[in-house]
Amino acid sequence: MSAPCAIDTRTRCDRCARTVGRAYRFHESAGASRLRCLGCALTHRPLVLRSLSIALVVGSVLVAINQGDALVSGQWNRTLVWKVPLTYIVPFVVATWGALLNTRVK
Repeated sequence: MSAPCAIDTRTRCDRCARTVGRAYRFHESAGASRLRCLGCALTHRPLVLRSLSIALVVGSVLVAINQGDALVSGQWNRTLVWKVPLTYIVPFVVATWGALLNTRVK
């Protein structure tokens, strides 16, 4: 009786060929899907562009709501230096995290 064949059940990233424990699946226009590791998923161009566009829209609305009075009145202070960028960073992170959770292979 022959020994059973060893089957490699580990997942590999289709971009960098790294063995990964958790993979993310991205669908392409031709109907094919690609598995990515976390590093490659975070640099996946469509994901980054979508997150940037969401951050631009949501961040602009939040800046207008939260700091609009200070910006319009011209009373700029030091807190705006960190509040405005943070207002754009938070929606970017949330959109990216949501996309990663949605594409995660279970």
